[in-house]
Amino acid sequence: MAIEPETPELPELPELPELPEYAGNPFIARLPPLQSQRSLYAKMLRVPYFDEKEVAYPAHVRKHCIVRLAKCFLPQARQVDLADRFSLLLLQGYVGRNPLTHDYLSHLQNGFERIERKSLEAAVSRPVQNTANSFALLGCPGVGKTLAMNCVLAQYPQVIWHEQPQVLVQIVWLRLEAPALGSLKQLCIDFFQAIDQLIGTDYVKRYATGATVEQMLLQMAYVSQLHALGVLVIDEIQHLRGVKVGADALMKFLVKLVNTIGLPVIPIGTLGALEILRGTFSQARRSTGLGSLVWERMAPDAVWNRFIEQLWKYQWTTPRTELSDELNAALYDECQGVADLAVKLFMLAQLRLVGISEVRKGRPETLTPELIRRVAKEEFVLVAPMIEALRQNDAVKLGKFDDLRSLNDHIGVVLSRTIAGAPGPAEGTMFPVAAEAGTLENKTVELALLASLRNMGVAQDVAMALVDEAVAKNPSGDPLLLLQKIVSTLTASKPKRNSPKPDAPPPDELPDDDLRRLVAKGKQNHTSAYESLLTAGVVRPPMLDFAA
Repeated sequence: MAIEPETPELPELPELPELPEYAGNPFIARLPPLQSQRSLYAKMLRVPYFDEKEVAYPAHVRKHCIVRLAKCFLPQARQVDLADRFSLLLLQGYVGRNPLTHDYLSHLQNGFERIERKSLEAAVSRPVQNTANSFALLGCPGVGKTLAMNCVLAQYPQVIWHEQPQVLVQIVWLRLEAPALGSLKQLCIDFFQAIDQLIGTDYVKRYATGATVEQMLLQMAYVSQLHALGVLVIDEIQHLRGVKVGADALMKFLVKLVNTIGLPVIPIGTLGALEILRGTFSQARRSTGLGSLVWERMAPDAVWNRFIEQLWKYQWTTPRTELSDELNAALYDECQGVADLAVKLFMLAQLRLVGISEVRKGRPETLTPELIRRVAKEEFVLVAPMIEALRQNDAVKLGKFDDLRSLNDHIGVVLSRTIAGAPGPAEGTMFPVAAEAGTLENKTVELALLASLRNMGVAQDVAMALVDEAVAKNPSGDPLLLLQKIVSTLTASKPKRNSPKPDAPPPDELPDDDLRRLVAKGKQNHTSAYESLLTAGVVRPPMLDFAA
């Protein structure tokens, strides 16, 4: 029989009539009705399909069943609280922008005046009541911040088309990632690109081509009002940590969006972003209007136990293993209360057992604490330092870890290899073959080298090419020696100041794709060298604006 999702043990709230502050507001009228906590939980819950008869399927089929766990999401009370607060934030923000009371038109008029006076802080002729609030969402990597927010956003239409009282396109929410180095220019470009892709406009061409940062910021604020943007979500805000140029200006701009423009903003990030938000964003007069959320990893208490009990139901191994205190303790020790890691480890452990039984027919597929620890040791190499830092509760070490993307990429490789039917572990052992272990070790070295080069200011594409070349020549080399060789390569590639320059051939004799010929051709058309290379597709469009 199939497992039915459980209903949460939460008190049911009575249905409420339409509230007077929301009544008659076209921006609110077509949003989903107010939801009880029980309803919010049910809409956020994502459980894998499970039927007991699937346990009898062949091993190669059950693998496909097990990977359903990759999309499993079991909300806790704090995720339901997030959905509740988002609803408050969104609807309250629209109270002060009701098109039937001319508040919406007043906001547009104010936007025109700010553009004419070239300042977001310019005095306006039509002061409007500001009902916007804001809150921040911070937490340990893997606790489900981004996933929970995506589940919340999925409950709301992103675009609503209006014909009355004005013809306009309402954008209910927009999610962006914090730009590298805190570039305001890149934030604006990302904003315009997201709007263009969403509703088919050409704002990048109109407002981001040849415009200054100040001009783009004004247009970004105006477009937000024009399309009645409900909430702006800025994810990965920890990218701004340690940035010396741009981060402070970006955070101040977000504050202005809340306090001046009346646009609710939700920054999301790891605990490494706490210092950033305390410094600038906390100065917003409404930034704590709904309280900020800080999600710690789960403690080994009743909340964790209920989470594991829910997760443990989805077993495709045979015979079924009952959850014991020892298994629970092993899972917690290897995941340290991080929900994302717990789900992945439970899934990988089942895949390991099914893979072994496919080779060794009749072997019991029993989940044991030893198996869980071995799978974690082999597959969680990329996050092993973070897990150890969590065990030690070392805040300094934890500050170095921003996300689990490297692990997620590795899990994708593991799943692809498993589903493809790659050879399992050698008979009588749970450990992978030497070639796989070596590949994983090389992956860890490559990530460390890329991080070092990124900190040195080397471009991502250049860094990847250098690392690939160094690792190919020295596949078992020490990371420090590899880094020294890469630095030597970079140093040797710099032109010598005193070396004589050879006579350059005429431009017409150069190949069509030669940079010198492209630049020379641009000069003939009174085009700068940069514009010529940009038109030819040799260089990428500007991504950063350090002047911001």
